[in-house]
Amino acid sequence: MIELEGVPELIDPVMVAAFEGWNDAGDAASTAVAHLDREWKGEVFAALDAEDYYDFQVNRPTVFLDNGVRKITWPTTRLSVVRVGGDKPRDLVLVRGIEPSMRWRSFCNELLAFAHELGVEMVVILGALLGDTPHTRPVPVSGVTSDPDLARTMDLEETRYEGPTGIVGILQEACTHAGVPAVSLWAAVPHYVSQPPNPKATLALLNRLEDLIGLRIPLGELPEDARAWQLGVDQLAAEDSEVAEYVQTLEEARDTAELPEASGEAIAREFERYLRRREPGTGPGVATEGGDFLRDSGSGRTRPPKPEQPGPESVPGADAAEGPAEDSDGGPGGASAEGPEGPVDGREGSEGPEEPPGGTSPDANGGAGK
Repeated sequence: MIELEGVPELIDPVMVAAFEGWNDAGDAASTAVAHLDREWKGEVFAALDAEDYYDFQVNRPTVFLDNGVRKITWPTTRLSVVRVGGDKPRDLVLVRGIEPSMRWRSFCNELLAFAHELGVEMVVILGALLGDTPHTRPVPVSGVTSDPDLARTMDLEETRYEGPTGIVGILQEACTHAGVPAVSLWAAVPHYVSQPPNPKATLALLNRLEDLIGLRIPLGELPEDARAWQLGVDQLAAEDSEVAEYVQTLEEARDTAELPEASGEAIAREFERYLRRREPGTGPGVATEGGDFLRDSGSGRTRPPKPEQPGPESVPGADAAEGPAEDSDGGPGGASAEGPEGPVDGREGSEGPEEPPGGTSPDANGGAGK
């Protein structure tokens, strides 16, 4: 029996979860939840019993010193709650941990029991996969669900994936069978720069989550980290002619595939997002009096702020600033990802998540499925 003493009654709560491991390429998903927990000062109220779900020879505990006293941190999954203020406050239940080694059904049932007790209205699970996507282009972020009604109302893809899966796929199906609306957001990480961290993929996931749940997420230093990372990967690619040629091939394939997407509706959606982020406050895309550049979550480039009442020509996405409008509806064109390390050859596995964009594969370690 779950007792949640000390946890206040929550307002329109949404559970946001991410798990390190197979479905966390570049650590992009787990870092996104960690960012939310840090920016909104989450308070941990529960942790699952590590003995029930983890093989400690696979995920080893760590020892640390606290004022000279040795203590042990056990690998587990923790739940915290944050309240997002504003005119219409709401609460987020953040779930962050490691993909369990065993008893996945019991693991999911325990998380769903917490969701039930807290009155969670929707579960959003973040994942990241490896894909044939260039680091110079927007990160494809796809939103998938097993619920046909949810797919229609929230403009998501209905999953058709068949193949090996991870805890993200299992938890989503468990939510569906329990009658809890659930969505998985997947960011595609370039397989040739797959090592963590990946701030650009993390940024893309947070942008998509922001659109999905209707909350402005403080991004902190992530936009600048993404820009710096893009420059670093550009430099690494320039030093190897084979890598540079391969990236160019991916760019051409990506650009050709996305030509039909530059529609008026797509630009309008990006323009609406652009205007939302210019509202006063500390949210993304705010132009300050000091002349700071507007955030460009797609390509990592910067550009000067536009005059008042910008026209459609200033829409991020019309010039690849935040990527094609698929970033806001789960299609194959979200914000872009990259990593600083060198190329990784011989990816293992090619299965994708449920409806992956462009034949991508969802495994941080070269695996697949969800």
